Amino acid sequence: MPGSDNSRVAPLSPASGRYPQPGSPYDVLTRIRANKRPVQQVGERCEMCAEPIADEHQHVVNVAARQLMCTCRGCYLLFSDTHAKLRYRAVPDRYLTLSDFTLDRRAWEALQIPVGLAFFFHNSDMDKTVAFYPGPAGATESELDLEAWSTISGADTRLSMLADDVEALLVRVPDRDHADPELNAAAECYLVPIDACYEFVGRLRMLWRGFDGGHEVREFVDEFFDRIKARSKVASM
Repeated sequence: MPGSDNSRVAPLSPASGRYPQPGSPYDVLTRIRANKRPVQQVGERCEMCAEPIADEHQHVVNVAARQLMCTCRGCYLLFSDTHAKLRYRAVPDRYLTLSDFTLDRRAWEALQIPVGLAFFFHNSDMDKTVAFYPGPAGATESELDLEAWSTISGADTRLSMLADDVEALLVRVPDRDHADPELNAAAECYLVPIDACYEFVGRLRMLWRGFDGGHEVREFVDEFFDRIKARSKVASM
């Protein structure tokens, strides 16, 4: 009877909404569940479907936002049609060297790019070619003089091979001190995936020291162009 010395309190059931008596099997199970933490996912994941991806993976460009997205192979292939007008476009893995590319120094200076290194690509959303050059803040966009760019692009028909949004023309011109008297200089010119360019300027930003970047940056630029050259096939006229 309630109140008597021999009365016993019944264990509380889960349905009662109250915690069970300490030490009961249900109490132990409740504590285990409460302390359980979600399993941490290790490594990168596809930004479209969240599937795990390897460190070496492919990219898709968000055309309007001009952003790279890390993707799995399946999502990458969804946007690999070069003729479809899609919001996203797969970045190809094509490296070409434009050998014997001659650059008029006056035309280059008309672009108002303060360094002898830049990459160019055609943005289909804005329907214009844009230029970026490296610096301490990363990739800096340069407003192109359309007439100057037309002079450069019209001088070599191979530049028409660039795929909009996903491929870039990477150019390095000789130092001013080594310019030839007639202002025509042989420039290093490559057609490369756009993600290689962003990786390049991102690395430069990490290494940049002082006004001109410093010795480490110059070494990295030389090494980067050596790797691009070794990977590239010669583009035919």
